[in-house]
Amino acid sequence: QVQVVESGGGLVQAGGSLQLSCVASGSTFGFNVMGWYRQAPGKQRELVAQITPGGTTNYADSVKGRFTISRENDTVYLLMNSLKREDTAVYYCNAKRYSSGLGWLTDWGQGTQVTVSS
Repeated sequence: QVQVVESGGGLVQAGGSLQLSCVASGSTFGFNVMGWYRQAPGKQRELVAQITPGGTTNYADSVKGRFTISRENDTVYLLMNSLKREDTAVYYCNAKRYSSGLGWLTDWGQGTQVTVSS
């Protein structure tokens, strides 16, 4: 059974830091691209950052220079520095995997709340 489990959210003051963790498990062939998305109230879910198995990264313009994504096997981290109120959202971990019968699939975690106060 495939599971994607996030942890590390919470309340932090503006300018502070927070690290999120995500563990993906249960895939026969492991996981390919993994990433973080976020959804603020009343807004669409958006990509924050993603990382390939080889370590290539991609960031949203709004977090470049402040957030760092890293990966160790099927665990991915998001270090968030210089947090702003507009970073407040539910953060979701996303993991892509290949299934021999179904092709490429995407699995999501349950989300973790990040709240940045002024």
